[in-house]
Amino acid sequence: MRLGFIVNPIAGMGGRVGLKGTDGVLKEALAKGAQPVAPVRATDFLQRLKRNITGERVDITTCPGIMGEKETKDAGFPAKLLPMKIGTETSAQDTRAAVELLSAANVDLLVFVGGDGTAKDIFDAMQGCRQTPVLGVPSGVKMYSGIFAVNPADAVEVVLACARGQAQMTELEIMDSDEKAIRDDILAVKLHGFLQGPFLPARVQGSKQVSPETDDEIENQKAIAKFILEQVPRNAKWILGPGTTVKRVSELLGVEKTVLGVDIYQNGKAILDVDEKRILKEVNDWENTWVVLSPIGHQGILLGRGNQQISPIILRRVTKERIVVAATKSKLQSIEGNVLRVDTGDTETDKMLKGYIRVVTDYREWRLVQVQ
Repeated sequence: MRLGFIVNPIAGMGGRVGLKGTDGVLKEALAKGAQPVAPVRATDFLQRLKRNITGERVDITTCPGIMGEKETKDAGFPAKLLPMKIGTETSAQDTRAAVELLSAANVDLLVFVGGDGTAKDIFDAMQGCRQTPVLGVPSGVKMYSGIFAVNPADAVEVVLACARGQAQMTELEIMDSDEKAIRDDILAVKLHGFLQGPFLPARVQGSKQVSPETDDEIENQKAIAKFILEQVPRNAKWILGPGTTVKRVSELLGVEKTVLGVDIYQNGKAILDVDEKRILKEVNDWENTWVVLSPIGHQGILLGRGNQQISPIILRRVTKERIVVAATKSKLQSIEGNVLRVDTGDTETDKMLKGYIRVVTDYREWRLVQVQ
């Protein structure tokens, strides 16, 4: 199997520092202490792939330097380099040039490590080129597109299924959000088109489904919020994740909330749009701190998409027992496979979260749902 490999080295750096993306704000992310995410995810993917190859032969062609060469070397994976130059700072044009070269090289599958912005760059570059199947290893902040595996481990399973001829090829949505609008707390997501990619049930995430704004949905959200307020001690410190369902909780608490950000509440006051550092600074009693989350519609991803501010270190301090999950009945029914998924970037934290978790679905109603 001839595998093309591209890494967007800056993807995901805006997550933990609360910038809701990295496009156009890399310097600000670095000033806030952001650390590279994509190189670690890329190396993890390659190491897992190398360990799991049995009778298959996988030949990798990748970009020079920080767009693939470094990661293949770190993983001990031999790779052929594309004839292109990479500077100290990469750009969308570098991604597009790599796609054109890989398409001309007739690779069987193009795997990229990045987010929705990288997926859109690949989509743009594919127009007029040979339609090579594409798979994303998630390393961005939101990742609403359907082209991504759930995590690097699942990406390995998809690649091996392709090598064995066991993966179905289908058209997957390429979506991207206006990050400037999202930083202004406005959800602006656009469907750009479709790319062919391998689909493996429960391994490929599918695209985000927006919650309907019907009267029934809103009433369901309010009922959920009322029950949560009865369950969590009023003197607790609340870490409120993104989403309209969680916003109903803040409304009953009597404070404002950023719909697309993470906020802290305690004793009638809210601190809006916090990052990981601010959360760690503000919380001094982890045994009386609760996290309220709602999964992404259809994808079912609970952590690792748009809420990276709630990092593994925070989750381990809160513990699974004080994570409250809220989902309306219609959202829960829309989730593929009826399971929730986590992708925190830390294997031990993901293991801690696996098993079953209570999901509040209405007033005094909850269900036990499996977390994969």
